[in-house]
Amino acid sequence: MVSTSPITVCDATLRDGSHAYSHKITVEQVIDYATAAEAAGFSFLEVGHGNGLGASSLQVGESLVPEGEMLRAAKRCLRNTRLSVHVIPGFATIKREIVNALEAGVDLFRIGCHCTEADVSQRHIGYVRSAGREIWGVLMMSHMASAEVLLEESKKMQSYGAQGIVLMDSAGAYFPKDVSEKIGLLASRLDVPVGFHAHNNLGLSIANSLAALEAGARIIDGTSKGFGAGAGNAPLEMLAAVLKQQGYTTSVDLYAALDAADVATRLFAGSLPDSNGITIVSGLAGVFSGFSKPVQRASKQMGVDPRDVFFELGKRKVVGGQEDIIIEVASELARLKATQPKS
Repeated sequence: MVSTSPITVCDATLRDGSHAYSHKITVEQVIDYATAAEAAGFSFLEVGHGNGLGASSLQVGESLVPEGEMLRAAKRCLRNTRLSVHVIPGFATIKREIVNALEAGVDLFRIGCHCTEADVSQRHIGYVRSAGREIWGVLMMSHMASAEVLLEESKKMQSYGAQGIVLMDSAGAYFPKDVSEKIGLLASRLDVPVGFHAHNNLGLSIANSLAALEAGARIIDGTSKGFGAGAGNAPLEMLAAVLKQQGYTTSVDLYAALDAADVATRLFAGSLPDSNGITIVSGLAGVFSGFSKPVQRASKQMGVDPRDVFFELGKRKVVGGQEDIIIEVASELARLKATQPKS
């Protein structure tokens, strides 16, 4: 039976899509897309570098536009849709990035960390809560932990003041039964709403999003045309259609969501995600979708198969923020290849 309580639909196009666009989104693109997102009635619009506030760097990619300019430009376009940001402690500091985002008018801060490291989020969550803004906890790479461990980490975030908990399928590695198990446990044991952020590496983003809702999630993420890291996210235009067809209550206008997808197609043509051997192997290996481009660059440089690099990264359980290991793995595979006799 479909719940009659409203579903919060979050649009991460201008944040997760930054990965697919090499973090070169312009202010003009922010304005054009934010206007479309407002018309579509999405609950939140997330804006910024793919890795969140303060992440612009040589290591993970430099943003074309300072994040403050992007946030203020988006804020000017929004009336009912609220502005959100992704925050990873270690990239973002409280005194600089958090304070600046507060001044830019950000409504929701989503504090993310590796799924077994909720402790690092305590200060950021506490500060934002004390500032009177909405704050959610986000457990990334959540396929790497059991339902029980995720519950304990979620309880920590809840105790710090998080007003919602979102599980990210950062590698697109989930199957619906996994989503049902983990979201179901959290939804039944936490006092705050639970959400799910899908990636489409194995072509299951919509199925997994529906499994999350059926298991009790009240928050769902997506991006227009799936514009995001690796194989992309759950396409918002498809989510909007499926949610309407299944009778879920949302603030989304279906036709306007379809129009927003057309805007994304125009703005980001040539960078929209597709399924290929690299993204599929990324999902199978359980490796962060955002590694797709750096893995391909390193593999080309070292003359090795990027699929082998992904599987080796998966064996090492590498996570976001460990991009330097990509070159190390590619180099080791190249040396191994050089020692093997030619057939």
